[in-house]
Amino acid sequence: MDKKLVIIPTYNEKENIQAIIAAVFALPGVFHVLVIDDGSPDGTAALVKEAQKENPDTLHLIERSGKLGLGTAYLTGFRWALDHGYDYIFEMDADFSHNPQDLLRLYQACTEGGAQLAVGSRYCNGVSVIDWPIGRIIMSYFASGYVRTVLGMRVYDTTAGFVCYKREVLETMDLDAVKMKGYGFQIEMKYSAWKLGFTIKEVPIVFTNRQKGTSKMSGGIFGEAFWGVMALKLRKITPNPHRAQGES
Repeated sequence: MDKKLVIIPTYNEKENIQAIIAAVFALPGVFHVLVIDDGSPDGTAALVKEAQKENPDTLHLIERSGKLGLGTAYLTGFRWALDHGYDYIFEMDADFSHNPQDLLRLYQACTEGGAQLAVGSRYCNGVSVIDWPIGRIIMSYFASGYVRTVLGMRVYDTTAGFVCYKREVLETMDLDAVKMKGYGFQIEMKYSAWKLGFTIKEVPIVFTNRQKGTSKMSGGIFGEAFWGVMALKLRKITPNPHRAQGES
């Protein structure tokens, strides 16, 4: 049986965290969850620990000392997943903007649809976003268009944070070379996978703005993505040198 891990970064998600964990565990098949909490002062990590009492083998927690960035959280999770033998590694938000049921569709895109990286896409079938301010939709939509133009990568939702990686993708990437830390991280990961020759498929989803808790998005993360994409275009993407030498 495939080992599947859903990585959920958190900062002040006490309103959502136990419900999102329960929703993932209710799916058919076995999904494990790794929460990476950046020192949430609202007690998010304590709620995860409480849930671990009922799910000691399938719910995992990494606590970090402060807000270290979305990208570093996922990189920490990727390394943990590889070290613990997972075959499929997912990224997902804690706030139900991503429907946990769609994890099954992302998994199917990889196991049956030929994808090595499956992207839960808001934009591959028009715009599928509910309850976002129009300004935010426009910024996000045109940011992805800008990325496609600059990088030449045929992915409509380049900043999507709802994805499934086959293990081999993360093993092949040089995770130590990833530069961007905010939402530009999502662009960099997709571009790196594409440049390394992996097959990316977009799975249409409906993205729903959070109903509980506070958004962590700011204008600065779009600035990082804008300038970072220009630098990314000039970089040479190479495989993990340790893997190239036959090391795991």
